[in-house]
Amino acid sequence: MAAEPRLTSDFWVHAYLARLRLNDIPVFVTAKGDPTAGAVIVKLNTLDGAAQAFHRSYDMDYRRVWTELVAGDDAVVEAELARQRAADPDLWIVEVEDRAGRHLLDQEGLR
Repeated sequence: MAAEPRLTSDFWVHAYLARLRLNDIPVFVTAKGDPTAGAVIVKLNTLDGAAQAFHRSYDMDYRRVWTELVAGDDAVVEAELARQRAADPDLWIVEVEDRAGRHLLDQEGLR
């Protein structure tokens, strides 16, 4: 099995921001991590008091996939993000704000 090419965190985050903005989806970097190898968490805020956070993990075939880290009230998700950030200061946190729940993480090039 050939290894997937790895992009720097900074490059991936900037490409993700551009993709969201092209789709008129508001997005903000709320924590900037290590530009080369920092992990990325994407928070989806649906602006109704609820939120979800996604992080990269591996599926059964060892492919990198986005999976849900935490979901619930925005305060619960924020508390988990604060714990993650305290444990890993190199962590990036990107917040997407979309009432329709769009995050585009399932699109080609972002998976």
